[in-house]
Amino acid sequence: MSSDNKALYARISRRETHSPRSLLAIVLAVVLIIVFAWVGTEVVIALLGLPALLVAPSDMFASALGLAEQPAAIVAAAGIVAAVIGLVLIILSLSPGRRARHVIDTERAATVVDNEVIASALARHASYAGNVDPDNTTVSVSHRRAVVDLTPTSGIPANRDDVTEAVTAQLDAYGLRPTVRARVQIAEKAKVGA
Repeated sequence: MSSDNKALYARISRRETHSPRSLLAIVLAVVLIIVFAWVGTEVVIALLGLPALLVAPSDMFASALGLAEQPAAIVAAAGIVAAVIGLVLIILSLSPGRRARHVIDTERAATVVDNEVIASALARHASYAGNVDPDNTTVSVSHRRAVVDLTPTSGIPANRDDVTEAVTAQLDAYGLRPTVRARVQIAEKAKVGA
């Protein structure tokens, strides 16, 4: 496979497994537009000599200048809250958003698989390996972990090692990127057989 195809597949895979931060940017832009429109409206209303909608611009300016005269605890608390909000927004803007998908390593194509599809396949293999009814098997797949929950049938024990081995073998066979590790949990109380 040529390096051009590898680069193309890598770009497609990244686009399909990571979500853009456009929703956050849109929400912040709408909030800022509303705030600036409100401030602009208050300024125009003050210039016309009409009563303010919420706060007159001169009162806003005086409050900002009088902030140093306020109790230090209140000013510090407001500063800490503003700093935390700013830090959270910076972290959210710089960190990549992830979709519930994984890439399967293939030579000829960019193959992206939804986590629910992986979970369904693992549930089938786990129920077979643990001799458990498929309805009593649930699997959740996150970015790096697959958690398999089995509820055995009454009188038929499920072997955790067999299930772990089967699920791990399936995950290795899929060749997922990033790799997913399995954790198997078997319920202590069994269900009456179906």
